[in-house]
Amino acid sequence: MKITSVHALIFLLTIVMASSLSTAQTTYTVTDLGVLGTNGWSVARSINATGEVTGAANTSSTLSEVFSYSNGTITALGTLGGTSGIGNGINASGQIAGYSQNASKTYRAFLATNGVLADIGDLGGGSAVGYAINDSGDVVGSAVTADGSNHPFLYSGGKMTDLGTLGSPKGTDWWNSAQGVNNLGQVVGISYDATGNFFGFVWSRGKMTKMGTLGGPWSEATAINSKGQIAGQAYLKNGAAHAFVTNCATCKMKDLGTISGNTSTVWGLGINDAGVVVGYSTFANTYHAFVYSGGKIQDLNKLIPAGSGWVLVEGDAVNNAGQIVGMGMHNGQEHAFLLTPQ
Repeated sequence: MKITSVHALIFLLTIVMASSLSTAQTTYTVTDLGVLGTNGWSVARSINATGEVTGAANTSSTLSEVFSYSNGTITALGTLGGTSGIGNGINASGQIAGYSQNASKTYRAFLATNGVLADIGDLGGGSAVGYAINDSGDVVGSAVTADGSNHPFLYSGGKMTDLGTLGSPKGTDWWNSAQGVNNLGQVVGISYDATGNFFGFVWSRGKMTKMGTLGGPWSEATAINSKGQIAGQAYLKNGAAHAFVTNCATCKMKDLGTISGNTSTVWGLGINDAGVVVGYSTFANTYHAFVYSGGKIQDLNKLIPAGSGWVLVEGDAVNNAGQIVGMGMHNGQEHAFLLTPQ
């Protein structure tokens, strides 16, 4: 093609630059968060706005502890007296929510402030687990009630509230759980209904609303951002489970699709305020962490430096800076990772 004017040349360059920008993709550096014991393992579950991380790591063959990670240092926070504990959520103030065994080997939900774990009680049945926390220090999870049922809870202002269920009959309620909470106090999770099927739910201002599916019988809601966008996974008519994102409890779910080579299952676990979703996808013999952004789902293993020694297995959380935490295999060892956009 012959360029006949300066204006035509500028126009052509503009087209080329725009095309290059549209095909650019985010890549990440990988940080190994380390371990607490010799030849140990670690998993990361949550990250806050300033890059503080929490999860679990073993300190011996018989003890795994809650950890916090900040500024390149992983710190053991202990347990509630038992042999295992995990931090599942961390807020802007560095408070951590999770669960731990106590000295009686019973699982208890905790709230950790300044690194000190405190048992936050239960719903009368003696056991509870915590899964998420917001910036007000509200914790959500699942607790056993006095009649032995499992119900989602919200812990706020020093009080644990039973959020109820979608009609779950006793005996089919073991999975009933609150999984995420945002700064507006909206809670998402999973509950069985009266028919014995499980669905994602949104709880707000005392009301629990059942979510739909992607055409199949079941769904789960795992995370909610400050804009009310919800991530999770739902089943299709063909029996596959795909990650979704939606803007409200009763809104249509957007199927995030699959990665080439996927064998049918994609689970969404975390979402940030920009609607970026992370999770994991099943393959023939393993799992791969994914990120969904800009309308495209991608294998995170293809977005990190080649030859890094990592297989990123699961993306658990993403903050508003786009940093992602999760679990992977580093040179054959199970380690927590932090991905930072380049």
